Amino acid sequence: MLTHIIAVSNRKGGTGKTTVSVNIAAELAAQGLRVLLVDLDSQGHCAVGVGIKAKAGEPTAHGIFLEPTATLAAASQETAFENLAITPADQLFEHGSGTRDTKRLARALAENEIAERFDVAVLDTPPSLDMLLLNALVAANWVLVPYVPHHLSYEGLRQLMRVLFKVITSEVSRQFGTLKVLPGIRSDIRLAEAFAAGKLVRHYSPKCRGADDFADLANSLIAALRSAE
Repeated sequence: MLTHIIAVSNRKGGTGKTTVSVNIAAELAAQGLRVLLVDLDSQGHCAVGVGIKAKAGEPTAHGIFLEPTATLAAASQETAFENLAITPADQLFEHGSGTRDTKRLARALAENEIAERFDVAVLDTPPSLDMLLLNALVAANWVLVPYVPHHLSYEGLRQLMRVLFKVITSEVSRQFGTLKVLPGIRSDIRLAEAFAAGKLVRHYSPKCRGADDFADLANSLIAALRSAE
């Protein structure tokens, strides 16, 4: 079973959720961890960020919610970047369709083939409150919340925390404590340019401040993961 499953989530759109998902997955992979990036947002932008063009008819992350026998392993593709694989989204998936089972993703991530191939799963979640988001929160043992410091983004964070406390146990609720703030990512046009080029920012512009910030964030996150083992 995977030790570390990280959901990247905020109920507010436009907070850089997918940018964080792609680049933190890349930084963890660069540190030697075997990372699976799971795109649960039907916009499918994670594939763009790693330079993969999803083909019609190929298995996707959303398939497990539509077909009982579908697996994440079958839908996972290696990227051009060492230690980094992706399970792309189905851009035709209709949010609200599929199974109502909130533990479907958790079971899929617990399959032996996934546990044998990967050390970490990073889940890019949709902003809508639906079964996909609930599945991600139930499956995850870490939640990374990108936060832009203005009122509407804070409101998204507040709404997400309400959902979190509905799906985690009362014991975890008592121990959750003060929200820990990880190092920030400064605004950097190179991040958008890297996405447009289908590259990771660490490869597109390795000396830019965005690349430096994601490296710092990954180091802090790895320290947190290891301290919890």
